Amino acid sequence: MHKQISIIGAGSWGTALAIHLAGNFNQISLWVYEKELCESMACTGENPWFLPGHPLPDNIHPTTSLKDAVKGQPIVLLVVPTHAIRQTLFKIKPYIAKDCLVINASKGIENDTLLTGHQIIQEILDISAATISGPTFAKEVAKGIPSALLASAKDLDTAMQVQKYFTTKKMKVFANNDLVGVEIGGALKNVIAIATGISDGLGLGFNTRAALITRGLVEISRIGTKLGAKPETFYGMTGLGDLVLTCTGELSRNRQLGIQLGKGRSLEKVTENMKMVAEGVLTVKSAYSMIKKLNIQAAIMEETYRVLHENKLPVQALEDLMTIEISTEFAGIKGFK
Repeated sequence: MHKQISIIGAGSWGTALAIHLAGNFNQISLWVYEKELCESMACTGENPWFLPGHPLPDNIHPTTSLKDAVKGQPIVLLVVPTHAIRQTLFKIKPYIAKDCLVINASKGIENDTLLTGHQIIQEILDISAATISGPTFAKEVAKGIPSALLASAKDLDTAMQVQKYFTTKKMKVFANNDLVGVEIGGALKNVIAIATGISDGLGLGFNTRAALITRGLVEISRIGTKLGAKPETFYGMTGLGDLVLTCTGELSRNRQLGIQLGKGRSLEKVTENMKMVAEGVLTVKSAYSMIKKLNIQAAIMEETYRVLHENKLPVQALEDLMTIEISTEFAGIKGFK
C-alpha cells in the first residue's frame, strides 16, 4: 500500500482513476473545479455529475483548494482537459514539491504550441513527467472490469514505478519509454474516432469503419514517427488498442459526437449540452496544424477538420477521401518500407 496521491480533475476519468487507485493508496486528494459538485460529492459519496452510481471509497477526499490538494504530495496525477493543463500548472506550481512525480492522464495536443501533456508539464514545472494512457472507458474502470493501461516515462525505471502504482488484480499495466508516441497516439485517436462516428452517422457499413480505423492508424503513425516516436508504439496499447476502443465503443464521446455530425447536426448543437469534453474537437485543430507543418499526408484528419471547423458536408468529405491518390500502404512511416 502506497501512502498518498493527489488527483487534479474530477471529471469522469479523474474520478474513475481515484476509485481505481483507492485500493493502492492510503489517502487520495481529489481536486474538484466546481464548488457545487465538490459539496455534492462530500454529501452523496459519489460524483453525480460525471460518474453517477459509483460510490467513492472513504479514503478519497474531494477539495476545491489546489493548495490543499497538492502541497506536500509525493505524486500528482493530472487529469484536466489538455486546453486547461497550462493554466492549472501555473496555479499549482508554488505548491509542488521539488521531488514530486507528476503523471499526465490527459489526451490531447495544445493548439497554439502543439505540445502534448508531458511537454507542457516539463515546460512549466521544469521536471520530467510520466504519462498513463490506454484503451479504457471511465465507467468500466470504475466498475472494476478487467482492463489494461500503459505507463510511460523517458526513464524506464520511472515508468515501471508508475506501473506499480496503477496495477491491481483488475488492471494490467505495461511500461515503455516512448512518451511522445504514447501521447500522440492517445490524442490523435480521438480525431479518427470522430471520423468513424461521422461514417456511422451517415449509415455506412463496417467496411468503411474498418478502412477509416486502419488508415487512421497509418496517419497517426506518420505524424508520430516524424516527431521521433517509435513505430511499434502505435501498434500497442495507446495506438491500435486505444484507437479501436474509441472508434467502436458506445461509451466514446468522440465517436458519439461524430455520429451526430454524420446525421446532419451542427457542431454547435452537438456540443452545447455536453457536460464532458470531446477532446477530438480541439485536437483536430492541432492535428491539422501538424500535418501542414510536417508536410504529411493525413487525409482523414484533414477532412475531419474541415467538417468540424469549416462546415464541410460529411458526404462531400467522404467523396473527396475516395479520390485521393495513394502510393504504398505504409508510405511516410519511419521504420517501414
